[in-house]
Amino acid sequence: MAHADERLFLWLNGFVGTIPALDRVVTWLVSDYLIPVTLALALVMMWFIKTDRDTRERHQIGVFVALTAMALSSLGVFIVNAMYFRPRPFESLDATLLFYRPTDSSFPSNAAAAVFGIAFAVWGVNRRIGSMFIAAAAVYGFSRVYAGVHYPLDIVASALIAAPVAWLTFRLRDLLMPIIRLVMKAVRILCLA
Repeated sequence: MAHADERLFLWLNGFVGTIPALDRVVTWLVSDYLIPVTLALALVMMWFIKTDRDTRERHQIGVFVALTAMALSSLGVFIVNAMYFRPRPFESLDATLLFYRPTDSSFPSNAAAAVFGIAFAVWGVNRRIGSMFIAAAAVYGFSRVYAGVHYPLDIVASALIAAPVAWLTFRLRDLLMPIIRLVMKAVRILCLA
């Protein structure tokens, strides 16, 4: 499996330098900011969008679930990283790097787990918006492989951690409701909900 993962990585990363326009786009996409911040701003929009009261409350609860799923997905990655360290592809292969050189474990990708955690949780609340989030997370994952930062399996593993975490968080939201309602009450007092 690792050999196939390396071959797929080398094939994708091998396109770096052959299509300069794609390299420039990926340089933007792979950053720690563009897609994560875009998803964060979309969560803010979900929070504040003026729709009927039930939809707005469902979206606001979804934002809580998404942030919880993101945090728990990152915790899952932290636990895996404590037991297993995989060097980055640029450390062990002849890779062309379009990004800075991270020093943490390549497997699984914490950045991808975080965005997939948000995306899958939002999908549980709103299929249309969630599908766009999942597409953005997939593009983010692809860009991290193309740019030489992760192996494909790192991204797949991140999604496989985030999906059940988001599902479980979404399913357990009723247990979180006392905390969510308390926070919602506080933010309503501040006119933020």
